[in-house]
Amino acid sequence: MWLPQLDLLRVISYSIATEITGPTTVNGLERGSLTLRCAYGSQWETYLKWWCRGAVWSSCQILVKTTGSEQEVKRGRLSIRDDQKNHTFTVTMKDLRRDDADTYWCGIERTGTDLGVKVQVTIDPASTATPTMPTSTTFTALVTLQETSSFPTLNSHHLDNRHKVLKLSVLLPLVFSILLLLLVAASLLVWRMMKRQKKGERSWVRLGWDWAGLPQKGHHKALLLCPG
Repeated sequence: MWLPQLDLLRVISYSIATEITGPTTVNGLERGSLTLRCAYGSQWETYLKWWCRGAVWSSCQILVKTTGSEQEVKRGRLSIRDDQKNHTFTVTMKDLRRDDADTYWCGIERTGTDLGVKVQVTIDPASTATPTMPTSTTFTALVTLQETSSFPTLNSHHLDNRHKVLKLSVLLPLVFSILLLLLVAASLLVWRMMKRQKKGERSWVRLGWDWAGLPQKGHHKALLLCPG
């Protein structure tokens, strides 16, 4: 009595398997995306296609479904698009999570029992290794700290001493220059006075020679003018 029922189930399963096909398993990376393609017979060209989740065929939850056209349909992180010319429809899952790993179905909606093929989805964990900091950056920071700490600290006492030294270095050349100018001016004054004195002596000498060189006639006249 059970044999006819088993044969009927085999026929239905074979019919479902030949009317729609798809990958047995697909794999994706956490936080990445995956795309899979399911094919169907030409007689199901305008029928609605869907993507559902759940290990049990009769109770799986439909997540996204086409509208009967080739327009892409999006729902959350999922999208489905029917290529009716090539008799395939494509399902895309984005921003994958670890808990997205499960049993899914590519299906075709029809009167009576829908057609479907099982697809196992697995998600690989993303790499959690943290990048190491470059050693050159750390080395540069250490060198900078050492150079900064080696500089001596200038307090007010050192600043006062430096200020006094700066004043002396400016005042001493200035005083020396003033004294030198005064010395030069005094020397010029003495030289001019001596020069004038020499000119005066020469004038008296010339005047004396003129008196001595007067003609005798004039000299006699000068004597005659004197009384007695």
